[in-house]
Parts: sequence; structure tokens; C-alpha cells
Amino acid sequence: MKEKRLNKKTKALVAVILSFALLLLSACGGNIGDIGENSVETEQDDHITVGFSIDSYLIERWQRDTDIFAAKLKELDSTAELNLQNANGDIDTQKQQIKYLIDKKVDVLVVVCIDSESLTDVITEAKSNGIPVIAYDRLIKDADVDLYISFDNEQVGILMGQALVKAGLPNKKVIMLSGPNEDNNVSLVEKGFKSVMEENDIEIVDVFHTPGWRAEDAATYVSEHITELGDVDAIMCGNDNIATSAIRTLSEARLAGKIKIVGQDADLEACQRVVEGTQVMTVYKPVEKLAQAAAEYALALAKGEALSNVTSTMSDGSYDIPYYFLDPIAVTAQNMDETVIASGFHLKEEVYMNISN
Repeated sequence: MKEKRLNKKTKALVAVILSFALLLLSACGGNIGDIGENSVETEQDDHITVGFSIDSYLIERWQRDTDIFAAKLKELDSTAELNLQNANGDIDTQKQQIKYLIDKKVDVLVVVCIDSESLTDVITEAKSNGIPVIAYDRLIKDADVDLYISFDNEQVGILMGQALVKAGLPNKKVIMLSGPNEDNNVSLVEKGFKSVMEENDIEIVDVFHTPGWRAEDAATYVSEHITELGDVDAIMCGNDNIATSAIRTLSEARLAGKIKIVGQDADLEACQRVVEGTQVMTVYKPVEKLAQAAAEYALALAKGEALSNVTSTMSDGSYDIPYYFLDPIAVTAQNMDETVIASGFHLKEEVYMNISN
């Protein structure tokens, strides 16, 4: 009898507990259901997710790079997902976005860094979480990334310098409107450019580093030094966006075309100026090849595969890291058709739209 009464009490207690649990489920069933669905989805979700953090779309080429990267990624793996983060030129925002991508447990991380020296800790955090990292176009210092993929940036500077020398520098004086010191590529481009100036006994009158690649700051510099530009032959611009602002400011002082300009990135406006004669040259970097190669390497790293055709290394200050690079191309009015236009980078009618037949 005693054992029977105990069973009855136990059954009653179980019934109460079950009833209470059902009430809880009814009260917050939506949330519990969501959690359950997400858990199942996570278990079944085996596709590759690529995290991509870029500097800013204020620079024209980054939109093109990411579009090509995304298209190639889908071509190679239709199930792969791209989580794209735009830092709008703010280094603290980029750090937060990279941490977000780490928390999302992406399979590989691709970064166009804003500041080559400020991402070391967060990149180290990514790698400690088992996430391989690609430094895209710009080197990340002291971070031991799994791959640095870019163009030969020292050669970019050499091509700029050679174009100006060929165009003629009678007073042997130039000014440099470079990008920010935080961008490691800037020092490489400057190294190449300065080597050509030294070889040809050309004086570099001044060097201005444009903060955050803000072209308006370069325009302000030109405006404030307009009187000093009287005997300056040329201005080397860190990119075509800076060249655009510099030329507009020179136009206001009726100096456009008199002072020779070079830039890089083959922006549409720059290519138009090259064929019109107000810009000597631009450096074309076939970003479609770079972005496609980066997509291939990103998938390989995500799968733990070896990187094919990567035979060079570069020091990031602390480590020798795998380095894959492409050669840049000097574009002038003489070879515009067989370079930029033949590759499909810009349409012929767009480049020549201001040229009368």
C-alpha cells in the first residue's frame, strides 16, 4: 500500500511539471521554435562562407573588385556565400566588422585594409579561431596572413616615373600627391617612382600624403600651392581619383594640360583625360584577374587546400608570407585600345565620348 501511494504522488508530480512546461512553451513558443530551426539549419549547413572587408567604395575600383570576386565565387561554387562589409574608410569600423565576421565563423576572411599597421591584433584573433586570411591588394603588417595578393606596386611607381620622363620635364621638377602613409602600397609606389626620378636627376619639390585617400584634401593642397607650381613640370598622383581633383583645381587656374599628370587605377574619367591629352598616363591594373584569383584562393584556403602557383614570398615585417602578384600596365593614348578597351575594362564609346570625330 505504501509503495502504491508513492507511485500516485510521483505521477501527480510529473503531471504538474509537464503542465508547467507546456505553459512555458505556449508563452514563448515562437522563440523556442526559432532556436530549434536555427540549430537544425546550422547542423545541415555545410556551405562555405567568405567574409570580405573592404576599405571604402569612395575609391571607384573597389566596387569592381568585389563584383568580380562575387561572380567568380558563385561560378566556382554555387552554394558559397559572401558576407561583404564596407568600412567606409574608418579603421575602427573595419576592426568591428572583422570581429563580426569572426563571430559569424566565416570559413575564410579577405581584407582590403585601411591601415596596414592597425589590424594585426584582430587578424591574429581570426587566425587563432582557425580562419585563414587573405590580404587583398594591401599588405597587413606583422599578421602572418595566409596569402598576400596584389600587383607589383613598386613597378606601378616606376611606370609613372618613366611616363613623365618620356613626356618631358624641362625644369626637372615634380610634386608627389601620394596616398596615406597607413597604406603600405603607398611606400612601395613611392619607392619605384623616386628611383626613376633619381636616375634622371629630377627634383621632387614636395610630397603630400593625402589622408584617407580623400581627393578633396589633395585639391586643397594644389589650391594652396598654386603660385609655387609655376616651374613645376608634373604631379604624380597616388590614384586617378586624386588626379581628377588635382586637374579640376589646375583648370580653375588655367594650368590643366600645362602641368603633366599621372595616376593609377584606369578610372573612366582618367582614361577619358588620357585620350583627350590632359593626363599623360594611368596605370591599368587588371583587377578582374586579381579578383578572380583571390576568389579561387579563398575557396582553396576554406577547404584546407594548397595554394597553387604561389611561389613568391614577402616580409610583412615579422613573417615571410606567401605572395601572389600581377604586373601592372602603363596606359597612354597610344595603347588605350589594346589595353583597357580590349580587356573590356571600359567601353570604347565611353572612353572616347568627348573626342569629336
